[in-house]
Amino acid sequence: MKGYRMLKVLKIAVMVLVAATVFGFAVQSLWNWLMPAMFGLHTITFWQALGMLLLSKILFGGFHRHAGGGRGRWGREMRARWESMSPAERERLMAGMKGRRGWCRPEPAGPAV
Repeated sequence: MKGYRMLKVLKIAVMVLVAATVFGFAVQSLWNWLMPAMFGLHTITFWQALGMLLLSKILFGGFHRHAGGGRGRWGREMRARWESMSPAERERLMAGMKGRRGWCRPEPAGPAV
C-alpha cells in the first residue's frame, strides 16, 4: 500500500514539474514575443515567467481544490436536500432567500404600463 502511495506522489510531482516547465516557457515565449514589440517592455527570463505565473495564480486563481466540479461534499448534500423537498418547500425556501445577494432567480417582468 505504501509503495502505491509513493508511486502516486511521484507521478503527481513529475506532472507538476512538467506542467510548470511548459507553462513557464509558454509565458516567457509569449511575453518576449508580444510585449517588447507592442509596449517597448524588456524581455524576461524563465524564472521571471514562473514568478509571474505564480503571482497571477495567487492574485486571480487562488489555491482551492476543484473536487466534485468545484462543489465538493457540501454541493452534493445540498442537491440531495433540494431534490427531496416538495414543490411547496422549494417555493418557501426561494421566498425566504429572495433579495439575498441575488441568490434566487429573478422575478418575471410584468406588463409594461
